[in-house]
Amino acid sequence: MEKRIVNPWKWQEARSYSQAVEVKNTAATLYCSGQAAIDPDGTSSNKDMKSQLEQAIANLEQVITTAGYACKGVVRLNIYTTSTQELWPHFPILQEWIAKHNIEQAVTMLEVNGLFETLKVELEATVVK
Repeated sequence: MEKRIVNPWKWQEARSYSQAVEVKNTAATLYCSGQAAIDPDGTSSNKDMKSQLEQAIANLEQVITTAGYACKGVVRLNIYTTSTQELWPHFPILQEWIAKHNIEQAVTMLEVNGLFETLKVELEATVVK
């Protein structure tokens, strides 16, 4: 697989993402459904934003590795939240996960009216190998 990062500017680096990611010669692509703070038994979390973000990251990582991919292969990450104001103080948690796995990805963050049941944040990824 060949991956080329496209960043016409430098400011996005402090926010842990890239403006564009070009991928060539992939062996496979994994399209992950949005992962949120849902327990293995299917119960949606009613905890705070920080706890939900941590569980969403853990669930996303579990889906990626169960499928036989590596987190480093994430090339697109969509973040859906019911409150960017509530999420922003905990954004370093996501940035640490990105740095830990040397992920270089394009990102879109959207504030939405609501997510399923009591959920506050959902992470959707495209992963290549």
